[in-house]
Amino acid sequence: MKALAIAATGMSAQQLNVEVIAHNIANINTTAFKRSRAEFTDLLYQTQRMQGLPNQGGQEVIPEGVQLGLGVRAAAIRNLHMQGGLAMTGNTYDVAIDGRGFFRIEGPNGEFLYTRAGAFNKSPEGRLVTLDGYNVDPAIVVPEDAVEVSINESGEVFARLDGQVDLEELGQLTLVNFINEVGLESIGGNLYRETPASGGPIDGVPTDPGFGKIRHKYLEASNVDPVTEITELISAQRAYEMNSKVISAADSMAGTVSTGIR
Repeated sequence: MKALAIAATGMSAQQLNVEVIAHNIANINTTAFKRSRAEFTDLLYQTQRMQGLPNQGGQEVIPEGVQLGLGVRAAAIRNLHMQGGLAMTGNTYDVAIDGRGFFRIEGPNGEFLYTRAGAFNKSPEGRLVTLDGYNVDPAIVVPEDAVEVSINESGEVFARLDGQVDLEELGQLTLVNFINEVGLESIGGNLYRETPASGGPIDGVPTDPGFGKIRHKYLEASNVDPVTEITELISAQRAYEMNSKVISAADSMAGTVSTGIR
């Protein structure tokens, strides 16, 4: 019976839906994490009678046909790049993006990667790096004798050196935008990779039109909403149960037919 196969695709789709929700909930406290949403489309249709064909007399067309859908399939898992809340940390090297944009990171083998997680630190050479030790691009080097570091909304980095009154400019944090943010490839570690779907990076400076502001000593929180996730989890669970009942009903019907034949 087709109902068995159709309901099986529904159970598989809802299982994927639950896995996506579980991933969101697991990262509810991950810095700058962007929640995902599973997107589904219907499968192919079997046509038993075409609409629009001439009727028997050939004078009028058939207004409606007979098409049987064969189930559902996953079309995409979309990252929702909505702004997360900003939490003050007081840490000198924590920065958050308030608005659009990504920090550019120099990953392994010189590959450029992108992140919104601004939990930075210093390397042994004083260079600004991520928690995994990847260099922030462009390079910002903090002198050993710096006693205070400050970053303004425009991303300009200043330091007060030991024994000095005036601030010394160390460099400029820049941001990158993409035409299609959802086309970025998530590679873990709060990092994204450019793809043909995302388009090339568009460089800019914080506070420029289309780019966010820098919030010094803040971090962007995950944009996962616990209430939304629990609600969607319940909905997915109910949909899974309904597809399971369809399989049970189809099996019962098949058993009735087999009993009648015997």
